[in-house]
Amino acid sequence: MYAIIETGGKQYKVSEGEEIKVEKLEANVGDEVTFDKVIAVSDGSLKVAGDVASSSVKATVLDQGRGRKVIVYKYKPKSGYHKKNGHRQPFTKVRIDSINA
Repeated sequence: MYAIIETGGKQYKVSEGEEIKVEKLEANVGDEVTFDKVIAVSDGSLKVAGDVASSSVKATVLDQGRGRKVIVYKYKPKSGYHKKNGHRQPFTKVRIDSINA
């Protein structure tokens, strides 16, 4: 059984027991979060749209962290312009506990 959920402007295919990294959520480690925006659920047959309107996915927050550093370098030739920036994207690691279809 799997579900497709949307959080943080991205879509994720999840199944029970799976650990995924999603965009940062305002939750503490150990908290339970519920993803209400379920796009599709499959338990042998695929259900979409109105069939999954009342579906939800429950997950437990395992970790809050930041990803690897990405270097952003801007450069314009012949003008002496260059600028170097770094960025670390924050994430929340969650474990999918149950899919309520």
